[in-house]
Amino acid sequence: MSKSIIVVGEVAADGVAKATLECISEAKRAGADTVEAILFGKAAKVAAGAAGKAGATSVRYVEESTYSLAQRAATVEGAIKESSPGLVLMSANTYGKELAGVLAARLKAGFASECLEVRFGDDGQPRALRPMYSGKVLARVKLNGPTSFATLRQNTVPVTDDGADVAVSELALAGSANGVVLTGADAGATGGEVDLSEASVVVAGGRGLKEPENFKLIEDLAAPLKAAIGATRMVVDAGWKDFHYQVGQTGKVVTPSLYIAVGISGAIQHLVGMQNSGCIVAINNDPGAPIFKVADYGIVADLFEATPKLAERLKN
Repeated sequence: MSKSIIVVGEVAADGVAKATLECISEAKRAGADTVEAILFGKAAKVAAGAAGKAGATSVRYVEESTYSLAQRAATVEGAIKESSPGLVLMSANTYGKELAGVLAARLKAGFASECLEVRFGDDGQPRALRPMYSGKVLARVKLNGPTSFATLRQNTVPVTDDGADVAVSELALAGSANGVVLTGADAGATGGEVDLSEASVVVAGGRGLKEPENFKLIEDLAAPLKAAIGATRMVVDAGWKDFHYQVGQTGKVVTPSLYIAVGISGAIQHLVGMQNSGCIVAINNDPGAPIFKVADYGIVADLFEATPKLAERLKN
């Protein structure tokens, strides 16, 4: 049984994506004999070397001008058949969830999603630690078969930087860009904002804000903390914020060092998306709100009074 791992990831504007570096570092900790990184993106060749510092033993890059799921799947499938890794690891972000699911189904392979840890067992088969039942339990699952797939939850493992420079080579993009193709992105939607998925601090607002104009309170609190802004599903469904702000079971799962919940009651669907944050601070006028059950610090107060005071104190 092969104890090699292929990590599939992306190159962002400022280098290899942090979520990809986390996967590479976790692959190294998993006990893999070799860790091959396959990086997709524009100018991937320039940034690819950083993957070695995180623990990759070899790096291949794919110069990708336009995202195509069909082409990524064909390219990675070819690499898998070439080297037969024991595990293919990707981040549990939009790209990773989509690609891992497609390839696992295509190759009839085992697949563990939203993992917190991966390790090889004594028998050479990979094991994964993952939450189940809305985070109520943690299950350690064994992935059977010659090659398995897993996605790693973002911001749950540290990035190592004690690796070495490695050989970097180009991998040709395979297949044709049929099916769904990303033709462009609206940079204005998140321009200048901190990426919610990778943020170390998140300030989120709920229906307790009463109307969309009051989200200015969240923005004012987030600014001195250089925090990302999040929202509950109710807020998104009401049209106050776009979907990319949504935290929860049907939105993004975040694990920042600090999560501040303002006017959020704490429905289980929202708790699933943020309960593993390092420190949780909740501001709510209802002392019986479920959010206080997971909060490290609870402020029972009128958010319209408490939030501006907290923002002002942080500014000073």
